[in-house]
Amino acid sequence: MTTDALIYDAIRTPRAKGKANEALDEVKPVELAAGVLRSIEQRNDLNVSKVGDVILGCTGPFAEQGGAIGKTAAMMAGWPDSVSGFQLDRYCGSGLEAVNLAAMKVIAGVEDLVVAGGVESMSHVAIGSGGSAWVSDPQINIKTNYLPQGIGADLIATLDGYSRADVDNFALQSQQRASAAQKAGYFKSVVPVLDMHGRTILSEDSFIKPDTTLEVLGKLKPAFEKMGDMGFDAMAMTRYPQVSNINHVHTPGNSSGIVDGASAVLIGNEAVGKELGLKARGRIVAMANVSTEPMIMLTGPAPATFKVLKKAGLTIDDIDLFEVNEAFASVVMRFMKETGVPAEKVNVNGGAIAMGHPLGATGGMLVGTVLDELERRNKRYGLCTLCIGAGMGVATIIERIS
Repeated sequence: MTTDALIYDAIRTPRAKGKANEALDEVKPVELAAGVLRSIEQRNDLNVSKVGDVILGCTGPFAEQGGAIGKTAAMMAGWPDSVSGFQLDRYCGSGLEAVNLAAMKVIAGVEDLVVAGGVESMSHVAIGSGGSAWVSDPQINIKTNYLPQGIGADLIATLDGYSRADVDNFALQSQQRASAAQKAGYFKSVVPVLDMHGRTILSEDSFIKPDTTLEVLGKLKPAFEKMGDMGFDAMAMTRYPQVSNINHVHTPGNSSGIVDGASAVLIGNEAVGKELGLKARGRIVAMANVSTEPMIMLTGPAPATFKVLKKAGLTIDDIDLFEVNEAFASVVMRFMKETGVPAEKVNVNGGAIAMGHPLGATGGMLVGTVLDELERRNKRYGLCTLCIGAGMGVATIIERIS
């Protein structure tokens, strides 16, 4: 008999600009993660002694975010000594991979109840602070065809013929959708970040820019053109000779924002739910990982989607809502082109271009976002997917339980 991995709750912090002196800069990464653990305990009147593991995605697992932050966060949250924890790093897919691993543990009978999600305090630990042989060692990155992700995003736009106007229009839509959803109160999974005295530091996403216009977006300069001139464009064109030049269309306005944030998803079997009086909100139907051509790097979402649909025995048309991480506008545009999914089903409440991408936390955030919207619309299936460094992709199908 197969054991279902049920989602009992899914929450996230608001997202704030990941820079010094911004809203969440005063909060230590461990405390940011501990905060969502406390919130999931309080929201569900949870007997946390029943939690077997805390799995947190984190792409910068060093310095303030180092040392198995899942366990440290559990201790800081005041959870019992019996609760173990750790972090994992699958680049931008870390948060969703944490959710998937938690589901696997429950399905396999290894654990009855697990909290998964992620944390990234980008105001404290900057991107690339930990170093990487793949990125920083010339011998290794030349041999493995390394390109910065922004060059890969511009390469996708060039290959698919997306103009600056195209990607800016996509970005504007993300801002408009996120602003409307926030105003309407659709983000039910958001919990406030509190200080040590219980006072609210931040209660809603502060990165969204409701006054964004095409004129504002059009004034922003390409973010990766100078990087391309350093030799990365030439490397890309060696691998893709059909391209005579890279059209650098991505800017800070149509790429994901650098933010702080944390997420937590409570996953368990049916028996523990009955024991603790928990009501399941959803079920994890299927999970998949893929790896694609690593130089272009950002094309994993569509192949991951096709793979997870096959595993679930479903089709594209069966999925009511898609959450595709907006690492760059061209990533989601390529996804829609390859899958045929209409824009009306994708990121209906905006995405990381508008709200930001706290790397290791984002995958867990997508689970809460799609579950909130499935419940609001009384729909059945949602699919979350993210592009990942080195060409990987991850996808998860969730079924709402009424």
